[in-house]
Amino acid sequence: MNCELRTVLLLMLMLYLPLLSWGQESEQSVMHEQQDTVIVEKPNASFKQRITQRINDKLNEPYDTTRDSRYWWRAMKHGKINFKDSTMGYPKFVMFCYNTYVWGDKAFNSYDSAYVTSTGKNWKLILKSDNWVDSYVGKPFKDVRVLMNSNLVSNIGVSLSFMAVSLGYSISISNLIHGGKVSNKAEFSFTCARFTADAYYWENQNDINIIYTDKNLDDERHKFRQSGISRKAMGLTAYYFFNNRRYAQAAAYCFSKYQKRSAGSFLAGFSLQHFDVKVDAEQLAEEAFAYIPEGTAPPRILYNDYCVLVGYGYNWVLGRKWLLNLTVTPYLGYRYNILHEDGEKSAISLNLRGRIGLVYNHKNFFMGLQGYADHHRYKKNDSRLVNSMLQFSALAGIRF
Repeated sequence: MNCELRTVLLLMLMLYLPLLSWGQESEQSVMHEQQDTVIVEKPNASFKQRITQRINDKLNEPYDTTRDSRYWWRAMKHGKINFKDSTMGYPKFVMFCYNTYVWGDKAFNSYDSAYVTSTGKNWKLILKSDNWVDSYVGKPFKDVRVLMNSNLVSNIGVSLSFMAVSLGYSISISNLIHGGKVSNKAEFSFTCARFTADAYYWENQNDINIIYTDKNLDDERHKFRQSGISRKAMGLTAYYFFNNRRYAQAAAYCFSKYQKRSAGSFLAGFSLQHFDVKVDAEQLAEEAFAYIPEGTAPPRILYNDYCVLVGYGYNWVLGRKWLLNLTVTPYLGYRYNILHEDGEKSAISLNLRGRIGLVYNHKNFFMGLQGYADHHRYKKNDSRLVNSMLQFSALAGIRF
């Protein structure tokens, strides 16, 4: 028994001593020898430092450098890619993709370095406070004039960008707090030196303040608040920058470039839009029925716009960190009014869009203020309509 007891005590002591030493801080480093490389790991190193060390160790491991058809793959796994080295043995498809990228980058994304420089970062994460209203002025019926303005909608959103591509989404704060479905937006954009293209979708079911004037009644203005009117729009806009070597729209709205010297550019392109305003008759206020002719359904706006646009944009460089942009683009085209009652559904559409942006850059951080206005005008016989979107945004982001 004494022999067995001594054996048990010895084993417990062998287990306990390492625990004592592990629980104490030591300034000595633990040395590991791995092949011909000596790796030093500090016990107090952070998780990020340990991961970085392991990645570097993996990249610096010896590998087979035989110049065969698989050498490029082995080199890529160790971070040794070099497309200018003709002995790497790249497949034809890989070289085609690389050459296409180089050509596209040079043809569509090159600037005069005296005016525009890159930020050096490919990714951007942006948080945005988006505040907007939509407005409608028109004559839905003969001798009846209507002015409708939505309540202010406050959205909060996020967007993520990689190089020239950006995706964003925002939702009404009321949606998040009270539930329901008040408003939301989704946006996509592609911006390079020569051109930009953006697609969007938004919807708003916020209450509308209405002012009716009917000359057949008393010609007085009557105000009331209306719910149950849903508004939706989706569209695509693209335009080309003529002074694309010296002017960078991306510096003001995509934050992927720095504008070093003030410059402007004429631009031209096209715009496509689908617009829909629908009224829920069951939610109409009693005051509204006095201005709708008997036997007539509540008015609905539903049209497609196909337009060409021209305009001008200018970047003012205000010191080392500030940038101010103003872009104005009138556009003219064809409107297809899907629900026009007289059968003549087409007419000329005359529109105007304006943007203003103020940006402050500090290293990899940036913040800004943006304003946006989009006006659409339509006239057909006795019917007239001007619908507008007015938007103000505050944002902050980081490049990485």
